[in-house]
Amino acid sequence: MTADASRGAQAPPELVQLLTPEGERVEHPDYDIDLTPEEIRALYRDLVLVRRVDLEAVALQRQGELGIWASLLGQEAAQIGSGRALTDADMAFPTYREHGVAWCRGVDPVNLLGLFRGVNHGGWDPAEHNFHLYTIVIGSQTLHAVGYAMGIQRDGAVGENGAATIVYFGDGATSQGDVNESFIWASVFNAPVVFFCQNNQWAISEPLEKQSRIPLYRRASGFGFPGVRVDGNDVFACLAVTRKALTDARSGQGPVLIEAFTYRMGAHTTSDDPTRYRVQDELEAWKLKDPIERVRAYLFKNQLADQAFFDEVDAEADELGRDVRKRCLEMPDPEPLAIFDHVYTEPHRLMDEERAAFASYLSGFETEEGGR
Repeated sequence: MTADASRGAQAPPELVQLLTPEGERVEHPDYDIDLTPEEIRALYRDLVLVRRVDLEAVALQRQGELGIWASLLGQEAAQIGSGRALTDADMAFPTYREHGVAWCRGVDPVNLLGLFRGVNHGGWDPAEHNFHLYTIVIGSQTLHAVGYAMGIQRDGAVGENGAATIVYFGDGATSQGDVNESFIWASVFNAPVVFFCQNNQWAISEPLEKQSRIPLYRRASGFGFPGVRVDGNDVFACLAVTRKALTDARSGQGPVLIEAFTYRMGAHTTSDDPTRYRVQDELEAWKLKDPIERVRAYLFKNQLADQAFFDEVDAEADELGRDVRKRCLEMPDPEPLAIFDHVYTEPHRLMDEERAAFASYLSGFETEEGGR
């Protein structure tokens, strides 16, 4: 039985796994990784802190402080593992759920919240972090990533010390034309891009079997490049597989499709009610594969961390949650005319006319005292 036939039953045999749900280290003939105790503890810290930011954001939305939020709950290992595989030169193209990758790229979590609070258009400089702005349109970022990768080729920035791109999308996005077109362009031009599909089993309310009759990673072969399926709840495996794929892409071996087999533990977004389309037993089965608990178990079993370390990380997470909440609530509302800023890099006549018309409209709300 494969997980395609029964989500949550057991992992499919072709899955790359280096750390079992019980916290046992296993070997794989094609992928391995040698991590120091410090690096493993750092990965654990990443997982815990990112989950804390996510839970705080969900709470803020429920309290009316965010318009919406797309939770990453359950997908932390896929994002932290792949995010920590990136070099400073690599460029990442996210959807709207890659809060863990944003963390790895040094983006302030509060800047993420600003987008969902409606006070900025993204909140960070993509060039500063090599992390593109969130993309709401499903799948369009795959084309952007391939175009960027082709630019890397033309700039001669490939090679051992060169750069590659990685683009994130979900299982539902694989049905989009943009994604399939990006596969074609990447294959034909041998672009240095890694397609990272987080298969969380549900495209909003549509199950995986409504998206594909074969495992998603096998689709790559039809476009002429390799695909691999990794345990998306195993941060070790996600790091190892993504690191190799990026290395291959930089060295001129072309694109790779990674299917991170994971599960969306929360709602699609905070406007969604998953109890209407999935059963509790499925959720309970995936709770046993929690990405944080398996690393915690590994650290305990191998005496690589004591209770003081875990208490320290938990305390840091609580402090981070308080800080994120405080700074989120303190974010000022933008001036109405700020919506026209940063649309074009140079002056634009039509934009100037629209700005002037909107300013005239707003002036009609001014009071006799000059306020609004």
